[in-house]
Amino acid sequence: MIDLPPEGPTAVCISASPEETRALGEVMGRHVGAGDLIALIGELGSGKTVFVAGLAAGLGVDPTAHVSSPTFTIMHRYLGRLPLYHIDLYRIETPEALATLGLEEYLEGDGVAAIEWAEHGVRMLPKERLTVRLRQTGLETRTVELVPAGDRYRTLLRRMTSDLAAATRLLA
Repeated sequence: MIDLPPEGPTAVCISASPEETRALGEVMGRHVGAGDLIALIGELGSGKTVFVAGLAAGLGVDPTAHVSSPTFTIMHRYLGRLPLYHIDLYRIETPEALATLGLEEYLEGDGVAAIEWAEHGVRMLPKERLTVRLRQTGLETRTVELVPAGDRYRTLLRRMTSDLAAATRLLA
């Protein structure tokens, strides 16, 4: 499996519960803009889908919409102040398989793309993105590392920092 390399300053948040992980996503959802790409990396059960549920809430997606992992459908679309394209690359094993999905229109498009298992498509994703690495460190505890690649995402991370700190413990 390929890991996405860090580029530039990162922020590390400690989430003590799924609610805090969701709150981190919600903070991000209030700050992201059209064309933003959020690349999520983490083992099964690390909180990627919980984070995306928060992202959806921050984007104003209808609270009755159930955000679930699109592992078998590849993508779910949610409507809020911007469309949220929730993409899951878990079952994608080759660059050729990824190329056939036609995801280009959702990346850098009119909405926000949140890609779980982004490491499966690292060679085909735009280099500029915000990578969110989730790591389970206890029964409920997660370390959430935010790694911006490109000026756009470094600016996004700076704008979010105080709100992230309010949502959970932030280690800069």
